[in-house]
Amino acid sequence: MADVKDIIGLMEDIAPGNLAEDWDNSGLQIGDRNWPVKKVLVALDPSPSVLQSACKKNADLLITHHPLLMKPLKNLILDTPLGQIIDLSVRHRLAIFSAHTNLDSVKGGLNDFFADRIGLKNLSLLVSSNISSLYPVENQHGIGRIGELEIPMSLAAFSDKIKSEFGLSALKVSGPLDMTVKKIAVCTGSGSGLMNQFFATDADVYITGDLKFHDAKDAQMNHRGLIDVGHFASEAIMIDLIADRLNEQIKEKGLDICVEALKEEEDPFQFV
Repeated sequence: MADVKDIIGLMEDIAPGNLAEDWDNSGLQIGDRNWPVKKVLVALDPSPSVLQSACKKNADLLITHHPLLMKPLKNLILDTPLGQIIDLSVRHRLAIFSAHTNLDSVKGGLNDFFADRIGLKNLSLLVSSNISSLYPVENQHGIGRIGELEIPMSLAAFSDKIKSEFGLSALKVSGPLDMTVKKIAVCTGSGSGLMNQFFATDADVYITGDLKFHDAKDAQMNHRGLIDVGHFASEAIMIDLIADRLNEQIKEKGLDICVEALKEEEDPFQFV
């Protein structure tokens, strides 16, 4: 019988906790390391609806990308949304574990997975991890990736390719639609804070989520393109990534555990 700490050990192999940013709160959010685990669910957010679904499915562990707790609690009131999540988790003995910026940063993690989905080759880091020196050169970690398309195309054609790949009806794009793009920088999630790092490269376009008006103006002045794919679309793919990796490890170790991808969540933004 496996327990929560056994699955944490498997997650450490997938996304080591020491790769998380200092401000982040990846790791076990709620639960007892000794609780037995027979069923694991993977989702993007530990939202009330996700917790309710996990409880209905009799899950023992919920693995998410976004942490439940990012700031110290000043109180614990059970009739608030956060309080209801904590109450459900404890009463149903449902542990919650998050792999956030460590999954973004790790080699083979979310940024590599995203870059692969859009057809980028010859990947390198956009920003190296603070602890990269602890790892060999061929196994470096960091936030964001830079890669190349095998065949250059227009910004318009590349945007259509991304919409098709992620099933999106619209994208927010900055730059001449007829500009030719080959080298692409990406950062899953909210990457507006890495605009200067993008400008320091020779990448033609930067793809991320949550870009702002002044990001687009800066890109225009630097003759670069931007594609805002949306926070949700860039990170929801982590569900399959983690579910598949965990299933591989569980099979290798001969553990009797069911891992299920929970895809009930939707982008909170709509285009109308």
